[in-house]
Amino acid sequence: MSPSTPYTTYSDVELVTLCRDGQSKAFDELVIRHSRKLHATLYQMTDNYDDAYDIAQEAFTKAYRALPHFNGQSAFYTWLHSIAINHARNFLKKRNRHVTFSLNDDEYGDHSEKDMNMADETNEADPERRSQLNELQLKIREALAKLSPKHREVVVLHDINGLSHTEIAGALKISEGTLRSRLHYAHKELQGLLSEYLN
Repeated sequence: MSPSTPYTTYSDVELVTLCRDGQSKAFDELVIRHSRKLHATLYQMTDNYDDAYDIAQEAFTKAYRALPHFNGQSAFYTWLHSIAINHARNFLKKRNRHVTFSLNDDEYGDHSEKDMNMADETNEADPERRSQLNELQLKIREALAKLSPKHREVVVLHDINGLSHTEIAGALKISEGTLRSRLHYAHKELQGLLSEYLN
């Protein structure tokens, strides 16, 4: 790895190696590369932009300090996600209030629609379709708020953020079997909560 090569050309693992070798600026690229998605996840968990930002900053700080312990068995983002989720859980316990989610926030554009497979190319040209989608998003947000924290967590990571079973299991430190079980019951509960609207 040449010192003159732009950090943007390196993989996450290579950037971690550079950081360990004393090139601390390589970590800046990791922050740039992953901060938006991480912040979006934390926003969906906390329903507060500033809280999500603070937790993300704490997660990046802890990750930087813990780089010597990163073994590369999982992707860097999965490892970072695990750190951030633990911080978010602790924060939410301290906040001690019911958590809600935002599936449609201007800060993240149409990200949620894309991930929930609700968007199509005719939305902008069809006001009625757009109105129906907005109403559906509101119903989904209300339903998500009624899920248990563990069920809500896996729905956000899998259905909204699009992480794979392996990535989520690694981030939450649970087996894939446990993850599949949580997703099954979470989806079943969501279907029940949304059944009146969907029918």
